[in-house]
Amino acid sequence: MARVLVIDERDGLGDLLVSYLSDTHSVNACMRAPQSEDGFGGHLSGGYSGLIKEQGIDTVVYSPPLRAGEIDLEDAESVCRQCAGAGIEKFVLLSSAMVYGASPHNQGLLAETQPILSGGNRFARAWYKLEALAISFFGETSKISAELTILRPAAVLVPGSSEYFSRLFQARMAITLPGHDPTMQLLSPGDLAAAVRCVLESSKAGVYNVAPRRTITLRAALRQAGVKRVPFSRVAQRAIRRTLQATGLVRAIDQLEYIRYSWTISGKKISRELLFKPQHSSAEALAEFRRDAGGEIQPSLNQQALQHDFDDFGMDKNYIASFGRTLFKFLHDFYWRVEVKGLDLVPRQGRAVLVGIHRGFMPWDGVMALHVLVQKLDRYPRFLIHPGLIKFPFLFNYMTKLGGIVACQENGAYVLERDGMLGVFPEGIRGAFVRYRDAYKLGKFGRDEYVKMALRHRAPIVPFVTVGSAEIFPIIGKINWAWWKRNTEWPTFPITPTFPFLPPIPLPAKWHTQFLPAIHIEERYPPEAAGDPATVRAISLEVRNSMEEAVAEMLHRRKSIFYGSIFQDQPIYETAASERLSYESKVVYKERVS
Repeated sequence: MARVLVIDERDGLGDLLVSYLSDTHSVNACMRAPQSEDGFGGHLSGGYSGLIKEQGIDTVVYSPPLRAGEIDLEDAESVCRQCAGAGIEKFVLLSSAMVYGASPHNQGLLAETQPILSGGNRFARAWYKLEALAISFFGETSKISAELTILRPAAVLVPGSSEYFSRLFQARMAITLPGHDPTMQLLSPGDLAAAVRCVLESSKAGVYNVAPRRTITLRAALRQAGVKRVPFSRVAQRAIRRTLQATGLVRAIDQLEYIRYSWTISGKKISRELLFKPQHSSAEALAEFRRDAGGEIQPSLNQQALQHDFDDFGMDKNYIASFGRTLFKFLHDFYWRVEVKGLDLVPRQGRAVLVGIHRGFMPWDGVMALHVLVQKLDRYPRFLIHPGLIKFPFLFNYMTKLGGIVACQENGAYVLERDGMLGVFPEGIRGAFVRYRDAYKLGKFGRDEYVKMALRHRAPIVPFVTVGSAEIFPIIGKINWAWWKRNTEWPTFPITPTFPFLPPIPLPAKWHTQFLPAIHIEERYPPEAAGDPATVRAISLEVRNSMEEAVAEMLHRRKSIFYGSIFQDQPIYETAASERLSYESKVVYKERVS
């Protein structure tokens, strides 16, 4: 049985850790290290090393102290050296999920396998250095045979702590960024203590995220906590940086990235390996924090947040419904007069991969597809989007609240595993920047990742095409501008009749959208076919050709860019070529596996 020493300066968490760890069969004794104000550190002989030997400590749980919001790495190095010298058997480091950094490239619900980049923001680098320090003393390559476990909790709210989020939610007002309402995770100290207990009850070492049960948005959290939100532009905040340095508020500027972008983590690994189950949601952790900190909170807002089921990536169905009654309805029914065919071919339930083409450099074609599917079928497709679409204020809120999620295999799996509809534009962002003269020529479908996702998750592929969206922002020229590409992550600087010379108002072209027959690859191939490049390519070619033929037929029937129907009295478009490709792709797979 373990004898545990908890080294944590936060009274609200340190005492709680001792209480939780003392109440477990795997711990014989647990004590909290004396604090500096008790005369420990310089006046007691032996320091931590002497205390560990005197008390027979074999396990240390360590959380680094924060000095003015900064990690005290010197203290961390001293603690690690003394623990290593005393010959402890297990070292548990309480790190932070901040180590992953916050950027538009964070896809959300990050796993422990996410690469940690030493070149992240200042706070991410500090947590990275802390973990590297612990690994140098207790890792596999060190001379010490101690077992190292690193926990990366989401933001832990502790009354009286100098940690950024604890101060943020107990202040009267919070300086935030306009147009950014990221999804976040707030962890109860009790859940962190329970996670540490699970670590000590198991014999496993490694790195584990510690996440709460559910997420919350920044705006909802501030409203629940009764904190007045003061949006202030990032440019303006940087401009007064020197003034804020003198007042000690500079760390708020340095940590703005963590309330600018989402940086949620996944708790699957700790749940699977250590059987840890968080008991509190983010809203519950916040309510507990405000109560313990003696802060006032409006019961009605608190109850509303506790009952609301926040989406892990920030989608807001009320937000979609509001736009659906106003702007989207106007654009769909009156401005672009979108003519839709083939809705009866879209699955009413269950997982599916919706594959389209994107033109006009602004994501209106995806938005209109979302609108019609919500209004007619009550289905909410989650489109995979490029990180460049959430770098900008207001556009971040717009894309995330409509259900957009950063394009990656993990996010695609998240949608399909929940029997959702995944929206994909396989040409990638470059497809949106095609010159108008080539607008209706389909480009390369990238690495065909959408086919692999559909195969792995046994989902049908539903192609859809739109004629008319390329005309709202017809790209007549492009500039290969390095500064623009670096700061926006867009491939080129587009030139259209209304951009950048005039306000980017889309032209009132007539739209025609057609949903094509679903391709039920789940009936033709097993999930293992995703590993066969020839099969994947054959399926992608089948999808691409069916879309290309549909577009050609629609353009042939279109008489005007601004008015007229092309679907009147036209049967559902389905060609012999499509049937032939379906047969050929199936034959290719059979030949490959035989």
